[in-house]
Amino acid sequence: MFWMGLAMAAWGRLPPDGAAQLQKVDAVMPELRRLAGDPEVVRAIRAQNARRVPLAAVQRHDAEWMATPALTPFKQTVLDAPCAGALQRAQKRLGLAMAEAFTMDGQGALVCASRRTSDYWQGDEDKWRLTYAGGRGGPELRESPFFDESSQAYVIQVSLPVRDGARVIGALTVGLSLLDL
Repeated sequence: MFWMGLAMAAWGRLPPDGAAQLQKVDAVMPELRRLAGDPEVVRAIRAQNARRVPLAAVQRHDAEWMATPALTPFKQTVLDAPCAGALQRAQKRLGLAMAEAFTMDGQGALVCASRRTSDYWQGDEDKWRLTYAGGRGGPELRESPFFDESSQAYVIQVSLPVRDGARVIGALTVGLSLLDL
């Protein structure tokens, strides 16, 4: 396992069994799609969108989030948010393969997370921009594998739009641990 991690870090590509690992990602996609449509997830994102928090306030929260590595009361509210139960149930089903999961609202702000993330606002990142796609909903996105500091694992992040009926209201990102798939 150590050599696989070293190879990924050094060359930035998948190890020799990488194709098999990507097939394992395909195998968990039905579970991730169920999570993106979980009623708890949809309700929590819908509720946060309804609050209409100004983007400037979201970005202030983001700056505070990144400036404070400690678990703050605000970070705890994201970890304890109403859709945290859905993330925990998915974590139990996927086990160690799910390094992290988080949902984002219509601005890219976190709604809930399974663990602390490196930042609060994802609205400037492809995982939200391409998946939310201005409310139209983009394709499922699989990013290139990388070492994720927040989960301390080599992961591939998979992002999916979250829909409320036919309307896209947010996005879900799940980091899958390549070593545990």
